[in-house]
Amino acid sequence: MNILDKIVEHKKEEVESQKSKVAIEELKDAQLFSRKTLSLRQFLLDENKTGIIAEFKRKSPSKGIINVDAGVLKITNAYSTFGASGLSVLTDENFFGGSKEDLIKARVNNTPILRKDFMIDAYQFYEAKSIGADVILLIAACLTPTQVKEFAALSKELDLEVLLEIHNEDELEHICDDVDFVGVNNRNLKTFDVDINTSLQLFPHIPKAKLAIAESGFSNTDTIVTLKEAGFKGFLIGENFMKQPDPTIAFADFVTELKAKQHAH
Repeated sequence: MNILDKIVEHKKEEVESQKSKVAIEELKDAQLFSRKTLSLRQFLLDENKTGIIAEFKRKSPSKGIINVDAGVLKITNAYSTFGASGLSVLTDENFFGGSKEDLIKARVNNTPILRKDFMIDAYQFYEAKSIGADVILLIAACLTPTQVKEFAALSKELDLEVLLEIHNEDELEHICDDVDFVGVNNRNLKTFDVDINTSLQLFPHIPKAKLAIAESGFSNTDTIVTLKEAGFKGFLIGENFMKQPDPTIAFADFVTELKAKQHAH
């Protein structure tokens, strides 16, 4: 059983337990459920922003604890202030040390928020809406093309944008009309190895109407410049900032360096 299988197994139990505590009707009554969502697409196409979707993550199955003392409010505020096009907040507790509360706290920012979790059940989409998410993640590696279609359609009904994450050519068949963004994860979720060429190889196969987002494995601004030139519009970066003593400073420095390099090109 690989890491992804373990996560999905645990997630199924977690969702069943949550359903028994809070019904979908209750989720619909949550204050945030009726808010107007922000469009990550608009923010990614905004030339004044960086294209970076900056992630808040305390730990991961491959790295263990990344930053246990991190304050979600301080860090997501800095991400927004310094030009992040979007925020990604981990809500998986067991494997990533996240929580739904983290996303609710981050909601004070006027920046689109991606609920980063393993979405395997319709219930989780109502939950995402009720905690203030704007975008949800569908991981091709743990869903069938039919499930992606159903979940993407449900997301659209709930006014949520959809990021489909793929890792190889076989998963391209998961792309459907209701998907807004196709993310290429440079990290293999089954082995957790990272290779930036994954993005470059898959890009030509991504339909032009979908914005392409590169995920994982960014430690320098050169990689972003290269991928931007290849046509990527978004860059999901987490560990690189979160592993620094102060992620807020790390992010600000990264953005300054990125802007300088883009002017040079």
